[in-house]
Amino acid sequence: MLSLTIPVYRNEENLPRLLLELEALATAFPCELEVVFVVDGSPDNSMRILAERLPSWPVRSTLVELSRNFGSFSAIAAGLREGAGDYFAVLAADLQEPPELIIEFYRILTGGEVDVVFGHRARRADPWWSQFLSECFWGLYRGFAVRDMPKGGVDVFGCTRQVRDRLMELREVNTNMITLLLWLGFRRGFVAYERRARLEGRSAWTFGKKFRYAFDSLFNFTDLPIRLLLILGATGTAGAVLASTVVFAGWLLGYIPVLGYTPLMLVVAGFGGLTALGLGIIGQYLWLSLQNVRNRPNFVVKSSQAFVRGKSADAAE
Repeated sequence: MLSLTIPVYRNEENLPRLLLELEALATAFPCELEVVFVVDGSPDNSMRILAERLPSWPVRSTLVELSRNFGSFSAIAAGLREGAGDYFAVLAADLQEPPELIIEFYRILTGGEVDVVFGHRARRADPWWSQFLSECFWGLYRGFAVRDMPKGGVDVFGCTRQVRDRLMELREVNTNMITLLLWLGFRRGFVAYERRARLEGRSAWTFGKKFRYAFDSLFNFTDLPIRLLLILGATGTAGAVLASTVVFAGWLLGYIPVLGYTPLMLVVAGFGGLTALGLGIIGQYLWLSLQNVRNRPNFVVKSSQAFVRGKSADAAE
């Protein structure tokens, strides 16, 4: 059996189409399919719609409700933990990734040559500015942080139970699950696909969340900001020593009777800004360390109910 995790947040408009496409996927799937819906504190009617539809839905499913919005990666982790399959996969609820991709994941995983398979975007039906910013970020991320990250990033993946178990042992907060999978190693496979345009509703993936995602991806997996700060500090110090030597020599030779106000202010402002930048970077790393030392769970499950071919199997709160 393959357990398919689908995080749900502000998806009530496209849930009817999602359920229909998943029914078609289950019919064409070469083995039994289990769908784990994780409602990540969604403020709309997503939970109510799924609670009403799943008891009579012809596909084996589990409905998990989190106590609040913890973020997509935490919701995915909750779904992976609840899954009972031999293989696992993740799909977005907005259907911008084709569900048929999961069949290809299963085919590759059951071939025995890979342990985890990533779906990477070969093309994407997004606005040009969104594509440009995404390509810039992932290009820099691949160049300076995680070289194994596919061009264009990864949103969906499939893995064996062994990989799932090892991933669940990692309890880092505010992290990037895809990069954690790359860090784990194992044998990898990649499948290219074209990302579809969103048909219903508006994406909850706002610019603020993208910015936070970029920061978490960077600070959790590289010391690049610290190294850049060290280089800037060393360069600035060397420049300051050189400039001070030139100014002092000029003063001794009588070329500078009165030291200039403008150069002095530029130096003070430059080093003040560099100091503030350094404190911010160090503070970010300290905050991440504090979050992990607290050892709080990445998510809290409010309720979980399983349905086997339209019949309620069990419930827990």
